[in-house]
Parts: sequence; C-alpha cells; structure tokens
Amino acid sequence: MSKKLNKKRMLVVADFHCGHEFGLTPPDWWVRDDTNNLHVTKAGNFQRELWRFYTETIDALKPIDILIINGDCIDGKGERSGGVELLTTDRNEQVDMAKVAVDYVDADVVRIIHGTRYHVGKDEDFEAMLGRIVKCKKVDVQGHAFININGCSVDIKHKVASSTIPHGRMTAIARARLWNLVWYSEHERQPKANVLIRSHVHYFSYAGGKSWLGVVTPAMCYNSAYGIRECEGLVDVGMVYFDFDEKGEYTWQPIFAQFKELKVRAESL
Repeated sequence: MSKKLNKKRMLVVADFHCGHEFGLTPPDWWVRDDTNNLHVTKAGNFQRELWRFYTETIDALKPIDILIINGDCIDGKGERSGGVELLTTDRNEQVDMAKVAVDYVDADVVRIIHGTRYHVGKDEDFEAMLGRIVKCKKVDVQGHAFININGCSVDIKHKVASSTIPHGRMTAIARARLWNLVWYSEHERQPKANVLIRSHVHYFSYAGGKSWLGVVTPAMCYNSAYGIRECEGLVDVGMVYFDFDEKGEYTWQPIFAQFKELKVRAESL
C-alpha cells in the first residue's frame, strides 16, 4: 500500500489453534508423511496445505500495515479430549508456533486479541506471552480493541455467539452492532463502530447497513473432534483483509482455502 497517500491494508486472521494436529502448523512441526497411519498422513497433508495457503496468501497481500490476530492463537492442553489431538501439549511450544506465523506476515503493527480461556490459558495468558516475543515492535494484546484507521472506527473482539441455522448466523454480529450503539449513544463509553469484527465460531458470515459492516471471520484450523461429534454447519477456513484509503473508506474481501484435504470422501464398502 502507498504510504504517501496514507492508504493502509489490514489483515484479520483468527483461530490458529497452533498445537492442534489440524491447526496452523509451521514446517518445523509438521508430522512425518512416511507412515502407514491414515489419520497421521491426513493430518500431515493438511498441515502442509494449510501452511502453503497461509504463506501464499500473505505473500500476495504484502505489504501489510496492520495485522489483527483475533484470538485462540494456540489450542491449549486439550483437556476435553485427553490431549490426543495435539502435536504437543506444551503451550510454550504452541506459542513458538504462533510466533512463526505472526512473524511471517511482517506487519508494521500487530494487535493480538484475547481468545477463550480454555485454549489460551485459564491461569496464565499465553497470548500475552506471544505479544512479548513476536518481532514486531508495535504490538499490543487486548481483550476488546477499538482502533481508528484514517477515520474509520473498527471494533474487534474474539468471541461471538453461534447459530445452528444458516440464516441465524448473521444475527449475532448484528446484535454486537446494536450493543455498540447502546454503549455509544446511551452511555458514551465506546466509540461508534463503522466496522465490527468477530471470530471464534469457525465460519464466515457478515451483515451490514448503510453506515456499518459486521464480519465474522473464518478460522485457520479444521477437523476437531469436538466439531465433528458435536456441531452441525459449514466450517470455513481462511482470512479477511481490508484496504482503507486516506479518507477512511474501505474495501474488503474474504479469502478461503480450497484444497482436497478439506473434502470428505465417502468410504466404499
């Protein structure tokens, strides 16, 4: 983006779940592909393809001025599944994975938004640790961020409610917009947001009106046992970027991963 015209590009990625076998995994942690275990082979292929998508997409978008990491950078200890889905249960090592992913973007400014305690630490805060070790010097870790980009007000938080029906997926982000208006107009305790960004639910959705846009971002992970056994609905893998001009007007676009490891194959008997 042109610095002279004060145009800025913002990339929003979320839900890395580094440490999960189907989370975002840098090359040093890929599982070996010379095994007869079909599950391990599938996980290894997925790790390679997701990392390829991540790096190739970022290469095409660079230079990136602002990077938003919207929660759940790591997967945590995996207590609910006994840790069987994890590449490592060491959350310090998971943070090292996330650092590689964040540093690859090479953004001028990084904002890390806190994810859910189950994943990022109930007693500790591993996203705060990530903020201390990434190479970007203009980094901050927040629970609920409000940023102003050339006059455009952006409200960013990790968690948003889910829906079990397709047409209900827009309701939660619209509700977030309404709450922002209440905070702003009745109590003067939040900036009025032009753009609201949420994540957490691992699917893409958006809603908007004449003066606002709400986006629920896709995730950078897939295929958890919890999702397979407990949830219905489409899961989206990808990221979202925004281009802001010097007046704060913006264009935006989701980018979705498309590779064969995302497809379910029927078993022939």
